[in-house]
Amino acid sequence: MNRRTKSAALGLGAALLVTAGATGATGATGAAASTSASTSASGERQREAAALTGRAKLYRSAGDDITFSFDAHLAAKDNDDPLKATGTFEWSHYAGGDGAWAKAEVDCLLTGGKVAVVSGVVTDSDLPGAKGKRVGITVHDTGRQDRLGYSWASVGNPVETKDLPKCVGSAPFEKVKKGTGDFTVVPWNPKF
Repeated sequence: MNRRTKSAALGLGAALLVTAGATGATGATGAAASTSASTSASGERQREAAALTGRAKLYRSAGDDITFSFDAHLAAKDNDDPLKATGTFEWSHYAGGDGAWAKAEVDCLLTGGKVAVVSGVVTDSDLPGAKGKRVGITVHDTGRQDRLGYSWASVGNPVETKDLPKCVGSAPFEKVKKGTGDFTVVPWNPKF
C-alpha cells in the first residue's frame, strides 16, 4: 500500500484504535477496572483523579473499519497535574483493505463531566511519518452512543498535524457504531 492510500484511509474520518486482539494487548476496559481506585497512606480506597477507558468502532456509512481504544489514567496523587497522566491509546482505520494503525503514549488527560481530552505521542505505527507526532482525541461518554473527535480532523491525518500542544483535541463529531463497544470517562475534580 502506498503512502497516499494510507493517508486517504486515515483522512476519511479518524483512525481507529487497533483492537486488542489485533495487537495482543489486554482490553482497556479490564485495565480500567483494576486501576480505578488506589489505596491512600491511611489505607482508605481513593478513586483515581481522572480516566478514559474503553474500546469501540466508529460509525461510517461507507463501511470503513475504524476502532479507537483508550487506557488513560490520572492517579489520585497527581490530581493537580493532568500532565502526569499515564497509559496508552490506539486507533486503526481501514477501508477496502487499505489503511493504517497507530499507538500513542499518554502525555495529558483532562476530563470534565463526561467529556475527556487525551493527548499523546505516537510510539508505534505503520503510517510513514506518524512516529513522534503528538495527537489529541476528545471523547463524549453519552452512555448511549458515545462521540469522538481527533486533532487531525481538519488536516486529514496525524502526520499533517504540526506542533500540537498537550491536551488539545477537536469537538467530538464522530459517533460510535452501536453494539461495538463503549468509552468510560471518570470526571476530574480539580481542587481550586
